[in-house]
Amino acid sequence: MSTLLISHPACLDHVTPPGHPERPDRMRAVEQALEDERFHMLAREQAPMADGDIVSLAHPLEYFEAIRRASPSEGMVRIDADTTMSPGSFEAALRGAGGAALAVDEVMNQKAANAFVATRPPGHHAETAKPMGFCFFNNAAIAARYAQKRYDVERAAIVDFDVHHGNGSQDIFWSSDSVMYCSTHEMPLYPGTGAVSETGEHNMIVNAPLRAGDGGVQFREAFETVILPRLRDFRPDLLIISAGFDAHTRDPLANLNLVEADYTWVTQRLMQIADESAQGRIVSILEGGYDLQGLARSAAAHVTALMRG
Repeated sequence: MSTLLISHPACLDHVTPPGHPERPDRMRAVEQALEDERFHMLAREQAPMADGDIVSLAHPLEYFEAIRRASPSEGMVRIDADTTMSPGSFEAALRGAGGAALAVDEVMNQKAANAFVATRPPGHHAETAKPMGFCFFNNAAIAARYAQKRYDVERAAIVDFDVHHGNGSQDIFWSSDSVMYCSTHEMPLYPGTGAVSETGEHNMIVNAPLRAGDGGVQFREAFETVILPRLRDFRPDLLIISAGFDAHTRDPLANLNLVEADYTWVTQRLMQIADESAQGRIVSILEGGYDLQGLARSAAAHVTALMRG
């Protein structure tokens, strides 16, 4: 089985205002990096559009309909201070959710060893019924709930190494006893959540915040001492990665100093956890990353590791 890459050209049609960091060039940078010869063995599929039934696994159907109604036929509409919709945004968001569900299908049915969903807009800031932080639908949360509903997965884990805390994922799974959410992120930083004391109703939220200026040493220590032991004890049946690459030292939106080798390392360590309890099953979903060079190189390092390179 090979690693599966899931993407779709419609993700380029989510247009944001001039100067906005979450822009179509992010997708182009990732796609160009993954066209390199060393990725010729990647299986590739296009992301389908999710329907309301899939999105409503993690969000109320009324919320899905509200986002659909907000979608403009021309121009742009502002959803919040950071988040806008263009005529192509709704389809792009549905491709992200559909790509996440397809990745679960392919991995659970043993058609792929693991999968990387390279879509935009990102998702981990989308709360149960609130779009924010460039995000409309929480693709990682949808993947976890879809796996539980479709494949009776008992224990799913989401590991989020985006530099911004995934407040949406934490919100959706705050009261869950079957989905563990683990995050490293810079604090203080947008969106202001992610303290160690935020543990959820069943102690299934694991936050390991980092400080501005921290780099690979502190990042790896947070995983080795906090996150990996909790994951190993939890023994997930499926591991979902919220793969944000904005903790890279080049990124303009934060102040951590990770490099490509750190993303290789964390991917390999998470693959070890998946091998122990989940038959190697990993679904990785692109989140942030706003310096195009840092994003491209980091995504390439991540996918190379997924390919057991």
